[in-house]
Amino acid sequence: MSAALRLLFAGPGVTVQDGGRHGFLRYGVTGAGPMDPLAHALANRALGNPAGAAAIEISLGGIELTVEGAPVTIALAGGEFQVTLDGQALPPAVVARLEPGARLKVRAGSAGVWCYLAVAGGLHLPDVLGSRATHTRTGMGGLDGRMLQAGDILPVGMAAGEIATGRIVAPLLDRPTESIRVLLGPQDDYFAPDQIATFLAGPWTIGSRSDRMACFLEGPRLSHKLGFNIPSDGVAMGAIQVPGEGLPIVLMADRQSTGGYPKIATVIGADLGRLAQARPGTCIGFRAVSHAEAVQARAEEQSFLSGAITIEPLLRSLFSPEFLLGLNLVDGWVDARAPA
Repeated sequence: MSAALRLLFAGPGVTVQDGGRHGFLRYGVTGAGPMDPLAHALANRALGNPAGAAAIEISLGGIELTVEGAPVTIALAGGEFQVTLDGQALPPAVVARLEPGARLKVRAGSAGVWCYLAVAGGLHLPDVLGSRATHTRTGMGGLDGRMLQAGDILPVGMAAGEIATGRIVAPLLDRPTESIRVLLGPQDDYFAPDQIATFLAGPWTIGSRSDRMACFLEGPRLSHKLGFNIPSDGVAMGAIQVPGEGLPIVLMADRQSTGGYPKIATVIGADLGRLAQARPGTCIGFRAVSHAEAVQARAEEQSFLSGAITIEPLLRSLFSPEFLLGLNLVDGWVDARAPA
C-alpha cells in the first residue's frame, strides 16, 4: 500500500520546495526553492534523497500531520523548532520513522524561521517547468501553486531501503548572524567609500515586512553617488539592492527576475541560510570577503553534503504522560531489605 502524509494543520507560509526552478529567469520566471538551501539539502541527504528533492518548507506557523497507508521515514533540519512525535519530544534535526496514524507536530522554537521536512522516497507531485518548487505569487508548482493547508494529502514514493534513525549531527547548522559574508557589487561603484563603510559597519535589523521575496533591513540610510536608478538587470538570490530611500533590501528565494536599483553587495551562497533563519528584530552585520573565500565556503558546504551524514541514536530523556502511562513502573521492583 502506498504511503501519504495528511496535513492536520499548516500555518501561513508552509509550502513544498525543491532545489528551485532553474533556467527560466530570462523569461521572467522566478526560481523559488528553499529559503535555507543548506538545511533543505541536509534533510534530504540524511535520507539518501537527492539534495534538491521536494520537501515541506515549514514556517514559524508550524505544521501537524499524520501518516496514512504505510510507514514513512522523515528527516527534519533547519531552525531550533519544537518537534514532537505522538507527544514524545524529538531533536530539531532528526530522522524518524512514522507509523500509520502517528502524529508529528513541528512548532516554532527558540531560534530560526524555517524548518524542512523531507521524506524517504520523495513527495510525488507534478513538475512545472522541471521543478516542484512553489511560487505562490504566480500559482506555480508545489500543490496547486499554493501554501499547504489542513486536509491536504501528499503522496510519498517508495524508499530505497532501511534508513538509520536518530539525531542528525550537523555543526554547519550553527550559524550566528553577527557576520554575514558578502561580495561587494556588482554596482558598488554607485556608492562613495564612506557609504560602503557605513553599510559594512551597520548595525542592521531584520524588518517585520521580510518574507520569501525579500529581507528588508532597518538601520542607517545609505546615499548614492551616481543616483539610484540603473538599467534593469538580472538579480541573484542574496543581491542587496539600495532603493532611493537608502534602506537596503536583500532579495531572497521568491525575488523578481530583474531589478533597477544599484546592488551594493551580494550575500554569498553559503550564508543565504544564515540570513534566512534570522527572525524579524534580529541584529545582523555584514563582512566583505574575496571571491576565493566565497568559493571556498561553498566548497566546504558541498563537501559536507556529499559525504556520509552522521546520525546518532536517540537517548530517551523526555517522556510524555502517554508513554509513562503505558509502562508498568512497579513490576520487577525488589526490596533490598526483604529476605532472599
